[in-house]
Amino acid sequence: MKKVAFKMQLHQGQVQEYQKRHDELWPELADLLKSVGVEDYSIFFDEDTHALFGVLKTEDPSRLDELPKHPVMQKWWQFMGDIMDANPDNSPVSVSLKEVFYLP
Repeated sequence: MKKVAFKMQLHQGQVQEYQKRHDELWPELADLLKSVGVEDYSIFFDEDTHALFGVLKTEDPSRLDELPKHPVMQKWWQFMGDIMDANPDNSPVSVSLKEVFYLP
């Protein structure tokens, strides 16, 4: 399994709404993520900077490239775009993170 990590930016004052929306994650979105091999997916919040840090595991990170093409993913991005930084296509502004330490 390979780990994939990234950061996104939440708008100030939106952490409760962000968490609420994820607590009510659409079953079809969970199924989509699993269908491309996403496992053990967590998102962490930095209260000082409002940054979100996502970490997931997958056998084949290239399969994540399928997600932007899927209508469910596009609908989720549109749903979330009002509470976080987003690109013109509504996808979240996301920066890949490089692993610099691992303790097995």
